Amino acid sequence: MPMTVAVTRNVSNRTRGFLASCMLEVAPGVYCSPRMSQGVRDRVKNVLVSWFPAERDASIVLLWANGSIPAGQETYILGSPPYELLNYDGFIVSRHPVGQGKEEYS
Repeated sequence: MPMTVAVTRNVSNRTRGFLASCMLEVAPGVYCSPRMSQGVRDRVKNVLVSWFPAERDASIVLLWANGSIPAGQETYILGSPPYELLNYDGFIVSRHPVGQGKEEYS
């Protein structure tokens, strides 16, 4: 049962409350659970997916260990994070926009 982390941006109080009911909020919008089983994680993900259409300008990134894929870390993204996650030679890296509103990345 790997550590599961959820990072949120601009989510509703409903979503924050739900995540806080099944995970520990370690910083504003950052939730973790040290031993969340795949079944529980799937149920949490299903709730988030069903509620997400009601969110406005929000994003949720779920992260957990998965030894069967490159870099050993799996991600699931709802919404649009303010950066792009890429698989670079087996490592998950982030590419950030150079300036707000621009399509260029650094």
